[in-house]
Amino acid sequence: MNVRMWGRALLTIQRVDKPAWERLDLISRWLIVARASVLVITFISVAIAGLLAIRAGRFDPALWVLTALALLLAHATNNLLNDLTDHLKGVDRNNYFRAIYGPHALEHQLLSVRGLIAYAAFSGLIALAIGGYLVSVRGPLALALLAAGAVFVLFYTWPLKYIGLGEVAVILVWGPLMIGGTYFVVTGLWDWDVLLVGLPYALGATTVIFGKHIDKLADDRSRGIRTLPVLVGERAARWMLGAMIVLMYAIVAFLVVIGFLGPVVLVVFLALPRARAALALYAKPRPTERPEHWPAVVWPLYFVRVAFAHNRRFGMLFLVGLAADVVLRLFLAR
Repeated sequence: MNVRMWGRALLTIQRVDKPAWERLDLISRWLIVARASVLVITFISVAIAGLLAIRAGRFDPALWVLTALALLLAHATNNLLNDLTDHLKGVDRNNYFRAIYGPHALEHQLLSVRGLIAYAAFSGLIALAIGGYLVSVRGPLALALLAAGAVFVLFYTWPLKYIGLGEVAVILVWGPLMIGGTYFVVTGLWDWDVLLVGLPYALGATTVIFGKHIDKLADDRSRGIRTLPVLVGERAARWMLGAMIVLMYAIVAFLVVIGFLGPVVLVVFLALPRARAALALYAKPRPTERPEHWPAVVWPLYFVRVAFAHNRRFGMLFLVGLAADVVLRLFLAR
């Protein structure tokens, strides 16, 4: 076991060659090819729902842990199926964007197709089994949420991403499905206000995929993958990306003004330096070659890199603010 590699794989995308891959343990391999470092996006969504459940006085820790595990495994499964689908369709060949910024299990011959299917089946079947149990606890609405999640896991890469619906799918998954769905499973209640509270972070998750799709716009266009940035063009996509970041802060401020969230949640504004840096970057077209100041190890990630960094900072601060708000409300309620 290489626990140190587990931690590294959870924090950043690890670039490994075949000899290094052969020396890794099974858990390290799964974490790397499942792109575990981006699973933090899912964890923050689940944590937001958990804090709102605590605030409502209906938190069930066992159901929350099971839901978190199921959603993290489902996200990992989607990442694996994404690589499998694009490999089988020939999208990731010839040094395509995805095969440059991180290890691609199939294109870099780290795994066979059968091996990758086994990895995806491992995480997917566990997620499905947990989902089945949660349906038995919560009933028809939980089944509908499970079915919707399965659709997005199986069909995000194709056809949704190919017809400009991938970005819409992301905002639906990391908002209503994950935050609203987790809150429902944990509390037994569906609350539309929870969706509004979760919307800023759902927008943040969408900025990450939006930034990535702008980064690989030219490659996607040449391969007939009509993501939303391909359909609207880079300039409009950059404006949309910036607008989503502004909306994240505007919605939080609105929720505080109307009293639904306490002023302590405004701690998210400490992420503004990252937001300003991102907006300044989005104001200009993406360079076709790596700028001298840009780390070679992360190129060709450009817009997505700053979107991810901002979203992680915003999300963590949002959690801190929500947790403080919950504690204050419980204290004042005594």
